Amino acid sequence: MEWYPQKNLELYELLNELLKNNHPIQEVHGIIVPHAGYSYSGKIAGKTFSYLRGANHKKAVILASSHYIRMRGLAKHNKPYWTTPIKKTKISEEGIKAREEDLSKEHAIGNQVPFLQKIGFQEIFPLVVGSITLQEAKKIAEILDNGKNIFVISADLSHFSDYETATEKDKKTIEIIQNLDFNRIGQLDSCGIFPILVAMNLCQINGWKPKLVEYKNSGDITGEKKSVVGYAGIVF
Repeated sequence: MEWYPQKNLELYELLNELLKNNHPIQEVHGIIVPHAGYSYSGKIAGKTFSYLRGANHKKAVILASSHYIRMRGLAKHNKPYWTTPIKKTKISEEGIKAREEDLSKEHAIGNQVPFLQKIGFQEIFPLVVGSITLQEAKKIAEILDNGKNIFVISADLSHFSDYETATEKDKKTIEIIQNLDFNRIGQLDSCGIFPILVAMNLCQINGWKPKLVEYKNSGDITGEKKSVVGYAGIVF
């Protein structure tokens, strides 16, 4: 499956279009973005990534759910570079303990990299986050929180409910994230629950306030509303 165009010029021109939004200059430490194919969630992702255009840091930590490896804990990429049709980007090392895997097929990571390359990030540290406890999420956040990283949390929201049900579920998930409501984390409906837990801990530790950029679901894009997937862009 092609998640985005595989020709350099075509991808570059599409990213130009998706990243065309201008936002007031503000300090942004990280984002939560969807990871579906660009034809589905690319506009929301691009609108959210646009907030990173003025970021001082040029290294991004990508925290993504695992679609292909059933696992607990963390996995990091076992290659020195991540390659897209745009270019190769260096994989950095953050000194966090994680198993090593070939993550190149993980679209929850791969769909974020071209945006980061186009904006100008020089290094990335991609992590797949498997099943973790809330305590483990806090520890991961503390290790990664070194003041030098921008965080990209890769997560779609609810899957395969009808349009109205999905909208209600996703509204609840967004509220939980925005309010850092750890008492309701059992109600989060997302394929990126564990990366989101790390993000919520990062926000709590630093006093960052998550803010919704945009919400839509696949029904808004395709018109098919019987079974949809939710997409949200959030900055913090």
